[in-house]
Amino acid sequence: MGTMNTIGDYIRQQREQAKFSLRQLAQAAGVSNPYLSQIERGLRKPSADILQQIAKGLRISAEALYVQAGILEDRPGDSGVRSALLTDPQLTERQKQVLIEIYESFRRESQPTPPTAEVISVLREPESAETTDPAEPASPTEPADDRS
Repeated sequence: MGTMNTIGDYIRQQREQAKFSLRQLAQAAGVSNPYLSQIERGLRKPSADILQQIAKGLRISAEALYVQAGILEDRPGDSGVRSALLTDPQLTERQKQVLIEIYESFRRESQPTPPTAEVISVLREPESAETTDPAEPASPTEPADDRS
């Protein structure tokens, strides 16, 4: 499949959906106007970094662009549902994200072991909860700052 053109078409479609002009998106993504225009016309192949900047400018997930650009293959055993959702032109980006989150949660329920990323985030949580908030007093037993 002609990946190079579809990613440009997809970016243009997302930009028009977001009601951005080429210049507005170029500015938001931190790329030059002509460069973005060449990407949209399929003359330039954007790098993963550029795609991430464009995704940020469009306020969509970089993953959606990576799948479109063929950088990110759909996950194994994915049955193509994610890419079908991501490429459906009738859904807004927000709707796609919500549907994918629901889809992922159903898939997790039917999996015997949680994915590594989930384990990592669970392991990380208590650590962040322990860090003391600078706004809170350290502990009631310590004397307050001497302001003399």
